[in-house]
Amino acid sequence: MEPGFGLPIKLPPQDSRNLLRALHTQLRAAILDGRLQPGTRLPATRTFADALGVSRNTTVAAYDLLLSEGYLMTRPRAGAYVADVRPRWRNRKPRVNAPANDRLNPFWREPPAGPYWPPGPPPRFDFRLGVPDKRHFPFEIWRRLAARTLPAVAKTPSTYPPAQGRQMLRAAIAKHVSFTRAVACRAEDIVVTAGSQQAFDLLARILVTSGRTVVAVENPGYASLRAAFAAAGARIVPVRVDAEGIDVGRLPPETRVVCVAPSHQFPLGVTMSTRRRTLLLEFAQSRGAVIIEDDYDGEFRLSGRPLDALQTLDRAELVFYVGTFSKSLFPGIRIGYVVAPQWARQALTAAKQYADWYCSALDQGTLGAFIEEGHLARHVRKMRQVYSARHDVLLDGLRKDFSRWLEPVPSVVGMHLAAFAKAPLDADGLVQRAREVDVGIYPLHKYHFARPVCQGLVFGYGAIAERDILEGLSRLRRVWPK
Repeated sequence: MEPGFGLPIKLPPQDSRNLLRALHTQLRAAILDGRLQPGTRLPATRTFADALGVSRNTTVAAYDLLLSEGYLMTRPRAGAYVADVRPRWRNRKPRVNAPANDRLNPFWREPPAGPYWPPGPPPRFDFRLGVPDKRHFPFEIWRRLAARTLPAVAKTPSTYPPAQGRQMLRAAIAKHVSFTRAVACRAEDIVVTAGSQQAFDLLARILVTSGRTVVAVENPGYASLRAAFAAAGARIVPVRVDAEGIDVGRLPPETRVVCVAPSHQFPLGVTMSTRRRTLLLEFAQSRGAVIIEDDYDGEFRLSGRPLDALQTLDRAELVFYVGTFSKSLFPGIRIGYVVAPQWARQALTAAKQYADWYCSALDQGTLGAFIEEGHLARHVRKMRQVYSARHDVLLDGLRKDFSRWLEPVPSVVGMHLAAFAKAPLDADGLVQRAREVDVGIYPLHKYHFARPVCQGLVFGYGAIAERDILEGLSRLRRVWPK
């Protein structure tokens, strides 16, 4: 039997008259059960016969029967393949009122809400949030660096890379964030993660005691961050966000972890004021709390001078600074990092090791070279100009054609823009009507924890061209309620 074709076939003795029937029955059952998927190439009849210890006539006859019944199809000079037959398991009806499986963690019986992406294919004019435009990414440079990195990886000893991340990448990240965000750190301060989402998951593992730890999150805010801490058993407390950022005065005294995005709050886009940053650090120090600083797209400051990161202002080792390359490069890279206080670094590295051991050595090496040779800085500068132009086009369009209904929230960072509704708005109905004209928009209430405190829409401009922004707004205006 050909390597990789592991279907067990049990046949009667060679002198039995049931060889053909047994072979045909077992192959058909495997197709109907889904063990042989549509498009699977079956072994050549001679090879199959030799593996089973039967005559080739038997395997030929079995294939012919399956072919006549529609279970197989042939391709010229390519052999026999499983036809597109609906497996029996797809026809099974779910049990009505089946009790929840008590072997599952109750938290995952109904998975928490993640990023709001309506079902179905994305519309042509899609204002989706958090998606960068990879059409401008220098993939040829990336391919060249990956090709150069691969031999170096092959020459390293046959051991697992360090869970904390490769030294050369951590050094490159430290230099990059020190230059772009004034975050003072060294290579040993950094733990490399599989994107920012794993960073939140790991931090929840080391900071939360299930059922006891109170974690304050921004409201509205990033649902996936909230889910990571809720899954660890944290007591989640939503805290209102206003024009200055999270309202520190509303933080419960028992709060032990505060999750914020001070550079560009998600989804409102406001920047936390210097006053609030000072108050938040004072609160953390007085209450023995720590701060998770999510700087997911702070590199894309479109105008003005950036405010200091909380990590830069921190003098008491209270801030975990989380960054990602999914926004500055492309989502598929799945590499992020945490700048961690010295007292938590060992625990965070251990959590990373037990979660998935380490990130891809090849991707780490390629990214390290990409940063070290200046390609990341050049790409960020280029995309900053691209996103700045799109931001201005979008803002002008909203002010020109939607000023009666929407009030854009001032923002000079990132790849999305929020707008408050000036009057009650059926946002879900508007989203559906927009989809009918091939436009994707996103309601603000989907990002709230529990009861929404404000209404409006959020427009991403990371992956939509300027001309498509104009056309998308034009189509949206046509379906806007009168």
